[in-house]
Amino acid sequence: MLLPFETLCQLWGEPLMAPGTIAPESFGSVSTDSRGDLAGALFVPLVGETFDGHRFVAGAFSAGAAAALLQKGRLEGADLAELVASGGRPIWLVEDTLVAYQQLALLWRRRLGLAVVAVTGSAGKTTTRELIKAALASLGPVVASSGNENNDVGVPLTLLKADDTTAALVVEMGMRGLGEIDRLTRCADPDVAVITNIGTAHIGRLGSREAIGQAKCEITTGLGPDGVLVIPAGDPLLEQSLGTVWGGRVVRIALEDELAGFPAGMPAADLVGRLEDPRLTLAGGESLRLPLEGRHNARNLLLAVAVAQELGVPAAALGDLAVELPGGRARRWRLGGVELLDETYNASPEAVLAALDLLAATGAAGGGRRFAVLGTMLELGERSLELHAQVAARAGALDLDGLLIVAAEAEAQAMETAAAGMPRLQRAASPEAAAAVLLKWLEPGDRVLLKASRGVALERVIPLLEASLGPAT
Repeated sequence: MLLPFETLCQLWGEPLMAPGTIAPESFGSVSTDSRGDLAGALFVPLVGETFDGHRFVAGAFSAGAAAALLQKGRLEGADLAELVASGGRPIWLVEDTLVAYQQLALLWRRRLGLAVVAVTGSAGKTTTRELIKAALASLGPVVASSGNENNDVGVPLTLLKADDTTAALVVEMGMRGLGEIDRLTRCADPDVAVITNIGTAHIGRLGSREAIGQAKCEITTGLGPDGVLVIPAGDPLLEQSLGTVWGGRVVRIALEDELAGFPAGMPAADLVGRLEDPRLTLAGGESLRLPLEGRHNARNLLLAVAVAQELGVPAAALGDLAVELPGGRARRWRLGGVELLDETYNASPEAVLAALDLLAATGAAGGGRRFAVLGTMLELGERSLELHAQVAARAGALDLDGLLIVAAEAEAQAMETAAAGMPRLQRAASPEAAAAVLLKWLEPGDRVLLKASRGVALERVIPLLEASLGPAT
């Protein structure tokens, strides 16, 4: 990375410098972490509800930082003068260090001039991100968001990881309220944007699917007039939300057997795939291996194919993608003779329904009993009981052999009522209690799904099962 000193002066004006300070010609990195490698770096202290990075500016200088930003009002008077004098490094005063950090990321992204893909949606963001990363691999090195780097800090961090060897960037964008994706997409300046779906995740914060649709469609505000949006076809709410903010190109994808069920008047799908598990056949005849199981992942793969085609990678080159997802997402383990579907990372109603459908399909194909362990889905607000009942009812309708509920009292009662009549139906007060129940239920040949919001920590079930059934392989 080479961020010229003069370019930053154009952004924020002349820095404060002690007499005799020699300004660096450029900066080799940008860091918000005083514990990292700061040699020659520009240090950006961020401010949060429970922390203030300004406490570490002096330490950053001692560790080799070449300059720093300061948020106005955080250090003043004698404290500021002492830091300028003792540090002997340029210091820019800015209104908001987080905004400045995002400005730096945008500046760097534009200097590189590479292709940028932005991904959001109520469910499937991370999976689609990883599928797109794999689909673009033939272009050269691809940098993508990792972990939870999908927020105001994580998006610029991802952009700043790219260098002159990077062929493309794939940036995931999450949100907890209106306006957040607008900030993120303006920071990333994407060439292609993807909305995986409009669901009910975070409905407790936004109040309605209409508001969620509005928030997700903010991703278009960072698209230039030549940009393209990739979405699933057949969703009236998404089309309605989109119609108020985007007049540019849209590429729509769909599975062939879904087309007849689309509401009248929906725009046609541009990319259609016929699902013949374990393969997906495109309308042009290309046959792609499904790197991940399930109809929902077939749709995610179509989104990735559409992005790849927009960036010059033909579908014929995508026949055998290899995708490695982060832990707790679409992981299948074998513990002794029991098969475990590990979906413990997070949960929304749409994602739980898709996981239940996958569990039912795998059971039908391979025999054995099928059990689901479902935990609380958080941030659903006043619709929480209704949506928890909905997923439990689906478990019953799919003829699963048992449902184990790890949820708060009201949600657990709603789920238990909706799933009444299942062969095995029980509550557990904790992941540890759930493991004890499963060990009584499970036999060789069985399959079990674990799915809950992150706060439930349902992953704690896995080592307890391993201790009795054998290590996961």
